[in-house]
Amino acid sequence: MSIRGKQTAKLLTRILIAAILLIWVFSQVDLAQFFQTVKTAKWQYLAAVWLFTLLFFWIRSITLQLLLRKLDCSVDMVTLFGASAITSLYSMVMPGLLSTGVKWYILKKDTGKGTNVLSSMLYNEVSIVVAMIVFGLAALIAANPVSILWPETSQSWLLPGLCGASLALVVLVSVLLLNARTGKPLITVLRLLSKPLPSSLQQHSAKILSQIAQFQTVGAWFHLAIAATNVIACIVGGVLIYVAAAKSAGITVPVGTLIWLCAAVFVLGRLPISVANLGVREMTLTGLLSIYGVEKASALLMSMVLFSSLIFMAVIGAAFQVLWGVDSKNSEVPMNKRIPRA
Repeated sequence: MSIRGKQTAKLLTRILIAAILLIWVFSQVDLAQFFQTVKTAKWQYLAAVWLFTLLFFWIRSITLQLLLRKLDCSVDMVTLFGASAITSLYSMVMPGLLSTGVKWYILKKDTGKGTNVLSSMLYNEVSIVVAMIVFGLAALIAANPVSILWPETSQSWLLPGLCGASLALVVLVSVLLLNARTGKPLITVLRLLSKPLPSSLQQHSAKILSQIAQFQTVGAWFHLAIAATNVIACIVGGVLIYVAAAKSAGITVPVGTLIWLCAAVFVLGRLPISVANLGVREMTLTGLLSIYGVEKASALLMSMVLFSSLIFMAVIGAAFQVLWGVDSKNSEVPMNKRIPRA
């Protein structure tokens, strides 16, 4: 099978998975109750979701700009934000990590330094995933759904204990990986541990590790600055957006619950198993929120509100693509110097 044929087969498989998951979710929801929930929704919070989404993307662009500058790549914020928005447009048909290739192409054309751009983007992507995992684990420790849902159980300490150990491991590996002395030996160990994985995953992980190695000598303060911007991004993307989406659907659950749900949906969205995270997001929210007594119809509406933020950014991305004229005629001109189409 040709490369194009394999890509088409993978895309069709993801569409099929998304369709199956969505069909299953809708089969679990009372449609009459769902439409009633839509009628009573607090749509004023939808504007808040979109506003926080814009802010989240802007903060992520700031983080990427800091990383690019460290590797002698100067890119203005409008170009970075526009590239991220265009990536959202392509993510409607491509999973998270694959759609970022569009951003790499745009920034490579702007800077002429494809390797430096790739290193910055990989660090940026991995750092926000790690930050979301840390936020999610911390939220699980603080919220401890086991003690809330099963207060009489004697095993309520087990989940916080496992989350605490996982949190410590994630932080420890991150610190050792980014340290100049311990980074290289740890990369060797991680490559050996990835041997049992499929060859495609081995190649992908090896690429990430080799690119991250470029940031092992930048100093602790730089990593702390990146971590600080990621914390802010997690607060906006993992707290404010989900709180606003929950309020729009009339859902009342602890904020900690929304944080670890956001982390779960975000991490699952990085896996190439669906299109635009459709089906995965809906199944995660309707399934996990139901244990808190939330009606599946309300959880589905919340999921749709969150999905609307992706559509919102995709529309902005389409506008940037039209204005920049991303086509073969302008492919050699830096993005921030292109003449907009009439």
